[in-house]
Amino acid sequence: MTPALRTHDLARSFGSLAAVDGVTLAIETGARHALIGPNGAGKTTFINLLTGVLAPSRGDVFLAGERITGLTQHERVKRGMTRTFQINTLFPGLTVLESVLLAVCERTGAAWHAYRPVAAFGAEIEESHELLRRMRLDADANVETRHLPYGKQRLLEIALALATRPRLLLLDEPAAGIPAGESTEVFAALEALPRDVTVLFIEHDMDLVFRFAERISVLVAGRLLVEGTPGEVSRDARVREVYLGEAAGA
Repeated sequence: MTPALRTHDLARSFGSLAAVDGVTLAIETGARHALIGPNGAGKTTFINLLTGVLAPSRGDVFLAGERITGLTQHERVKRGMTRTFQINTLFPGLTVLESVLLAVCERTGAAWHAYRPVAAFGAEIEESHELLRRMRLDADANVETRHLPYGKQRLLEIALALATRPRLLLLDEPAAGIPAGESTEVFAALEALPRDVTVLFIEHDMDLVFRFAERISVLVAGRLLVEGTPGEVSRDARVREVYLGEAAGA
């Protein structure tokens, strides 16, 4: 089966600093795959290379077998790659439903027909409500975004990403800044996503990583150190030494 995402010798340098250094990685369709590593390992730079925020110094990115290395961010979204960010990028003055509806209408092209009566957007409104139900935000549909707890703002950001109907969803620290109880709610919603959406996520909370991820890749100093199942990664002495803070042989 063609991987949902594949990179070959992907690299990015900033002067003499190799932030990402020759990463070759394949993520299977439907996977729940975590990318972990210490601060400064190059994780966000790697995501920025995948999404077209940065151009690689060398190497390639393939989405479902198609080489997308030279495509813009917008073109990658159109082909099914969508991301969220460490810091929310939302519309504080819009309600939850209005925010998702705007994203759905942008995807369908309905946003270009604002003169149409509201009743004409029935399909887009129903899809928006379904996304809110999926992300457990249906009870907050009419709440302004600025009044949502931070955990629910993260859920809304994921709902906006899902409105693009991605094949590959990239999540950059989805639990960052969220209290423990709310972060569990975020990952419970992610667990319920259909398997036609492949998920690659960066996360520092190891409890969440080992509960949610099916495979884990460990990045250290811009290079792929090890990849495997949660059990394999947790038992790897190199991972314990450079990431989990244990001395070799401890």
